[in-house]
Amino acid sequence: MTEPATDSVDASPMAGGEGSEDKTDSKPYSGGATGLPFSSGSGGGEIITSEEFYADEYKMDYPRRGKAVIINNKTFARKLGLGERTGTDQDAASLNMRFMEMGFTVEMFNNLEVGEMLQVLGKASSDDEFNLNSDCFMCAILSHGEEGVVFGIDGKIEVKQLLEPFKGNNCKGLIGKPKLFFIQACQGMQFDSGVEVNVSDARGEIPMERDIQVHKIPSEADFLIAYSVVPGYYSWRNSANGSWFIQAFSDILARHWRTMDLLTMMTRVNKKVAYEFESRTGKEFMNQKKQIPCITSMLTKEVKFSPKK
Repeated sequence: MTEPATDSVDASPMAGGEGSEDKTDSKPYSGGATGLPFSSGSGGGEIITSEEFYADEYKMDYPRRGKAVIINNKTFARKLGLGERTGTDQDAASLNMRFMEMGFTVEMFNNLEVGEMLQVLGKASSDDEFNLNSDCFMCAILSHGEEGVVFGIDGKIEVKQLLEPFKGNNCKGLIGKPKLFFIQACQGMQFDSGVEVNVSDARGEIPMERDIQVHKIPSEADFLIAYSVVPGYYSWRNSANGSWFIQAFSDILARHWRTMDLLTMMTRVNKKVAYEFESRTGKEFMNQKKQIPCITSMLTKEVKFSPKK
């Protein structure tokens, strides 16, 4: 007999769990200089027109949409004391479908060690020929986590180390282009019990081609990192349907990616997770908990995924 679906969290074990202090000896990616000349003659990406440089929307008419990497970590080394992430395969399959619909070249990886995660992302960032002809880069990481950290199947790594290969001259083919990361993982061990809202009162009466110039942009620019939950809190995942965040993200993408900019879509994702999900578990102290995603944007323009011709 199949057990009923329940909600669980993507975190390291509660206090005192085996392997909770595990540390992985992984060195950060070492790349080029942080200065970012925006010209191929000065070590940057392709030469673009000043109209494109100062536009309010990213250029999205390259021959390719870009690469989308999905890292789906489900089963972990016993020493870590981490449970199997039931439901994550549904998340991975859903994202794979959405990204393919959007025109991405999707690469799926299951159960990667920390070193393999670094290798996969390093390879994706260094494929200059592919990236130069692409609109953007997309990455989804589905795993256990802690604040600022995600787990490979053998240990933990800081998210900022995984982003390093894509910064500045480390990734010349994506200079000035969106680099989009979506992370389904816990960021702590707090529960969000939510707060009651009187909807009627809350609504109240509120009304419803030039000369080529060399430019520099910050190495940290043009990133978006969307976490499934704010720092300090558990992130919820259903054993049958997948994580709340990826369920909402996939649904909003399916309905709006052709017509709505990314940040507006992510605001809709926040609303869907906040309003439509509440935990149901076999443990009373974990019931009726809430969650809100956290979006960190260093984008400098709007991201609009117009369909490829």
